[in-house]
Amino acid sequence: MDKKKVTVPLVCHGHSRPVVDLFYSPVTPDGYFLISASKDSKPMLRNGETGDWIGTFEGHKGAVWSCCLDSNAYRAATGSADFSAKIWDAITGEVLHSFEHKHIVRACAFSEDTNFLLTGGVEKALRIYDLNRLDAPPREVDKSPGSVRTVTWLHSDQTILSSCTDMGGVRLWDVRTGSVVRTLETKSSVTSAEVSQDGRYITTADGFSVKFWDANHFGLVKSYNMPCTVESASLEPKYGFKFVAAGEDMWIRVFDFHTGEEIACNKGHHGPVHCVRFAPVGETYASGSEDGTIRIWQTGSLTNDDSEPVSDNGSTGRVKVAADEVSRKIEGFHIAEEGKVREKEEGEST
Repeated sequence: MDKKKVTVPLVCHGHSRPVVDLFYSPVTPDGYFLISASKDSKPMLRNGETGDWIGTFEGHKGAVWSCCLDSNAYRAATGSADFSAKIWDAITGEVLHSFEHKHIVRACAFSEDTNFLLTGGVEKALRIYDLNRLDAPPREVDKSPGSVRTVTWLHSDQTILSSCTDMGGVRLWDVRTGSVVRTLETKSSVTSAEVSQDGRYITTADGFSVKFWDANHFGLVKSYNMPCTVESASLEPKYGFKFVAAGEDMWIRVFDFHTGEEIACNKGHHGPVHCVRFAPVGETYASGSEDGTIRIWQTGSLTNDDSEPVSDNGSTGRVKVAADEVSRKIEGFHIAEEGKVREKEEGEST
C-alpha cells in the first residue's frame, strides 16, 4: 500500500454551532473569499486562501442553511430557518434586502450574471428574485415534488438544477418555461450538487455514491461507491483530476477522478462533515463540520509532479493574498468578535 501524505489543515474557529454550507467566490482583484453558513445564525466571511476571519453577517434569527457570494464577492446571500433569504453587502456587512418566505429556506444561489437570486426550501417552491427590482414579487417555477435541498444555475442561467430532501434525483428546470425538462436519477436523496468551473460536469453526492454527469448532455459519466454515507463532494476546478468527498465518518477523502482510487484520507474534524468545497484555484479545499469548525486542506500536487513539499500548515508557499488586498472587504464591515458568537437554537428544525 502506497504511503499517503498527511496534511495538517488550517483550522478556522468562530462558529458556535455546526457548519452546514460553504461557498468560495471566484478569484477577484482582491483575491478570493469563503463564506460559511451555520446553525448559530451568523454567516461568516473569510479570506479564502488564509482562512483569516473578515467579518460576521448579523441579522438572521434562526439557523442559516445556505450561503453564496456573487461573482465579484460584492454581495452575499443566505437562506435561513427564520423563513427568510437575505442579500448582504459583503464589504460593509449590512443587510441590503430580506426576502420573506412562508417556511424554512434551505438553498439559495446567485445567477451567473448576478441579476437574480434563486431560493428553495421546505415550501417545495423555487423562486427567482430580480435583484434590480428588490420589491417586485418573485417568479415561481412549477412546484417542486419535494422539499428543496440544493439549487444552482447552469447553461448561462437558462437552466436550474435542484434536488429534494426527501427523494432521489436531480431535476433540471427550463427557466423560460418553468418546467422540468430532465431528471438525473439517483437512488438516494442528493445532498450536494455542484457544477464544475468549466461547466462540463455536475457533481452529486447521494447516499454512498458520488456521481459525475455530463452537464450538457446529462448522461452519467462516472459513479463511485464511497466507504460511508457522503454528504458533500467537490471536483478540483483547474484540471479536474481529483475530487473530494466527506460525510458521516468525519474523514475527508481525496480521490482520482478517472479511476476512483483513494489518494488521501484526512481526519481532523470531531463530528460528521456536512460540506466540502474546492477553492477556485484548486490548491486547497475547505470542509465544514458538526463540530463547528472549518478546516482548509492543502490539495497537494494538481498534476503528477509531486516535487513541491507540503508544509505543516498546509501551504505550499505560493503567492498569498496580501492583507491590503482584502482591506476593502474589512473596512466598515460589521465586526463581531471571533469565537464569541452567541448560540441560538431557535428555528433550527430541518
